Amino acid sequence: MTNFYAELDQVFTQHAGSPCLKVPGGLQWTFADLQANVGGLAAVLKSHQVEPGDRVVVQVDKSPQNLALYLACLRIGAVFVPLNTAYTPAELDYFISDAEPRLFVGRQTRSDVPTLTLDAQGGGSLITQMVAPQVSTAGVPGVAPRKDNDLAAIVYTSGTTGRSKGAMLSHGNLSSNAHDLTAAWGWQQSDVLLHALPVFHVHGLFIASHCALLNGSPMVFLPKFDVQGVQEVLGECTVMMGVPTFYTRLLADESFPRQPLDHMRVFICGSAPLTEPVFEAWEGRTGHRILERYGMSETIINTTNPLDGERVPATVGFALPKLELRIADEQGNPLPAGEVGTIEVRGPNVFSGYWRMPEKTADEIRKDGYFITGDLGTLDAQGRLSIVGRGKDLIISGGYNVYPKEVERLLDEVPGVKESAVIGVPHADFGEAVVAVIVPDNADLQLQDVLAPLQDQLARFKQPKQLVNVTELPRNTMGKVQKNVLRESYAHLFA
Repeated sequence: MTNFYAELDQVFTQHAGSPCLKVPGGLQWTFADLQANVGGLAAVLKSHQVEPGDRVVVQVDKSPQNLALYLACLRIGAVFVPLNTAYTPAELDYFISDAEPRLFVGRQTRSDVPTLTLDAQGGGSLITQMVAPQVSTAGVPGVAPRKDNDLAAIVYTSGTTGRSKGAMLSHGNLSSNAHDLTAAWGWQQSDVLLHALPVFHVHGLFIASHCALLNGSPMVFLPKFDVQGVQEVLGECTVMMGVPTFYTRLLADESFPRQPLDHMRVFICGSAPLTEPVFEAWEGRTGHRILERYGMSETIINTTNPLDGERVPATVGFALPKLELRIADEQGNPLPAGEVGTIEVRGPNVFSGYWRMPEKTADEIRKDGYFITGDLGTLDAQGRLSIVGRGKDLIISGGYNVYPKEVERLLDEVPGVKESAVIGVPHADFGEAVVAVIVPDNADLQLQDVLAPLQDQLARFKQPKQLVNVTELPRNTMGKVQKNVLRESYAHLFA
């Protein structure tokens, strides 16, 4: 197996003159244009002494140049490290210290690491240097030889202790999953992908982009999701991938859809659970049954409902062909169909471990190679998976992961807060909303009282959307806060 970019580069050459990326009201690239930008950016990276295995940390807005930068890293064998643009400078400090990048690409420069800039319009010092004589005359570097297990990307996912973990994904992980998904979803060169997802997340960067790039299919590349923008371009697309929030917001627009959607081949949903009412409402409004799948940063995609066959609401389908999936007890012993246990997976898409966290890796990858996902599920007699809960207290709000401990640690430092517990409760728009349950020192607190100190410390999607004052938190006999009781008590807070 070679560098995953080598596979993509062959496709780009084969379809050089075909449309690749279209930004509504903005630039349009052919595959030759993408290939040229990848080569130019690879030359910039090499001019900054970025070598195979070096990390390039990227925190910039979505743009075609951002996508090309990712591919340029693959081309030269560097390790791409995408970061959520909502992370604050205080949060960014940790990622820089942990990843120890050779180069940081951001909206603004930093003094502690070599930096290039890239803005939302595709400008900045990164692009300026691409056309500089000393870089352009150096020529495009070749595709670096890579093996299946060579590192291609580090995707940070929050830990229950608040310390983010870097999931290490290899060229083999990316290639295997991309091929499996294009086969499972019947991808065709004639498809046009509506891409409204962020590209700092595996959903937008790997799952969506790889399917289109590997098959020479064009993408309508929206800077972000908005109902109006999606309505305007949906007529020229055949595939849409999104999180549940995308679908709930479209359904909330009484004018949707403005035209029949017979031309659409498939609507795919993931990153958070899709509710049955949304599934049924979507089918009633559009005539399409959403195809739900299940993945995570450490494994990309594990299961999918069938393209041809019954798509059952509130289930996430069957394991991909090369993936082994089991429902297990705490010791890793497989449980029979119908019993609830922890979802564990093993296969070519499963990461090798957490960056510089050997103990955590050993805790979560069993000796037989199965990764303990932390999600609870059950398999039916046919092997169809249903996710029934999470072994951890993870909150998924708008498709983004929020770990309560990280929020609680900051809340507990706010004046007037004696104790806090953070939970996720159902929300029609975000899937789950972050709620802070507070034991105040004296007088009851208001939401604005606790949000103000969090503004510069916590990304907005992690900040509580509601606050509840209580006299004490429910605890079990061991003194542990019973968050299940809190979730049940406030499940209808946003109803």
